[in-house]
Amino acid sequence: MSEQKAEYPVGKGRAYYFFALFFLVSTIDYLDRMVVTALFPFMKAELGVSDTQLALLVSAIFWSVMAFSVPIAFLLDRWSRTKGVGIFTIAWSICCATIGFLRTFPAIFAMRLTMGIGESAYSTGCTALVSAYFPERLRARMNGILTASVPVGAVLGTLGGGIIAEMLGWRYAFGIVAIPALIIGLLFFTLKDYKSVDLTKTIAAGVEAGQKVKMKVVDIAREIFSKPSLVMNFMGFVGNVFVTTALMTWLPTYFYNLMDKPNMETAAMQTAGIFILAVAGAPIGGIVTDAIRKRVKRARMIVPAVTSVIAALLLLIAFLLPPGTSQYLVLLGMGFFAPWFYGGAATVTQDVVHAGLRSTSYGVANVVQNLLGASLGPIFVGVISDRINLITALQLLPMFMLFGGVMFFIGSFFYLRDKDAVESTTVEFA
Repeated sequence: MSEQKAEYPVGKGRAYYFFALFFLVSTIDYLDRMVVTALFPFMKAELGVSDTQLALLVSAIFWSVMAFSVPIAFLLDRWSRTKGVGIFTIAWSICCATIGFLRTFPAIFAMRLTMGIGESAYSTGCTALVSAYFPERLRARMNGILTASVPVGAVLGTLGGGIIAEMLGWRYAFGIVAIPALIIGLLFFTLKDYKSVDLTKTIAAGVEAGQKVKMKVVDIAREIFSKPSLVMNFMGFVGNVFVTTALMTWLPTYFYNLMDKPNMETAAMQTAGIFILAVAGAPIGGIVTDAIRKRVKRARMIVPAVTSVIAALLLLIAFLLPPGTSQYLVLLGMGFFAPWFYGGAATVTQDVVHAGLRSTSYGVANVVQNLLGASLGPIFVGVISDRINLITALQLLPMFMLFGGVMFFIGSFFYLRDKDAVESTTVEFA
């Protein structure tokens, strides 16, 4: 019993109950975030907007996440991860429902920005809690399983949005998908959090060697940005998230445009098929990473490097093929491998930093991947689509995922050194 308590500080059963809520809040986040992509044709017809403007509605949330992730993550690290996630989740559900009542593009865009503030909390808080609730040997696996929530949410948002829009109208979709977030936000107040870890460092040399002193802002910045493995890991996130967000945004429209008799419900189902494969790929990626790590200590960066390259090659092949069965099968393969990177990459953000900065570390990862990846991917495709065509834009995406793989590979050479340099700290639960 004591051995299990050492591995699972809050108890094994409670840890997995908490994890179920983590998975649900992440799923609902992407459901609420991506439902808009299934509504593009309807919004374009009613509001008279361009593809670039529609892409801005997706990027708006990522810009807000980028701007607020670090300050909110720092707040969670110093106050409460569980209560913070609950409050911000309730806030974003209210913003999502409000969009259905708005009549102009600027108003909808502004509310999507506001909605993104609420969505800034859950990933940083939940990633830190996974590291606290679960033993190190399982962390890539659990983060990989958590990643499966992204395609699950994207599938539900795309498919549900298409069905609701066809049956009731596109405005109803925003209100209906907001309800689950409100419920899950309230449930987060039942979770047990760990005590805030003092931000101290041990003086390495001089007359005060061995003494602990409070970390200053420059020390906090150095803890994150002086680690080559972590910086390269951030860039790996960028390359992959750029592509996956662009695909989640534009694949429904791509399939819609191919139809003789366009139907968004059918186009959404085709897109859903690809991301259902990602639901399997994400946890498998984490499991494989943890298994390989028993022999290859750099596995948390090597596996993301290799699978990013595989996914990039499959995506390149898919959009060089003519539309049809062969192209769709290759896209299914890409959908399976695309999320393999996340289990290892998310765990690296926790491995190489002070325990008191785990939410903050993932918050920085959020900023970087949203600034350079998620917010730019949809716009990149939208701009190229407006100026040339959609298929050309999609054909250019693999080079960004390949870039991500290269970044992970370079970072892997610094990972063990950076991990070993972290001061050992034990987290305690209140």
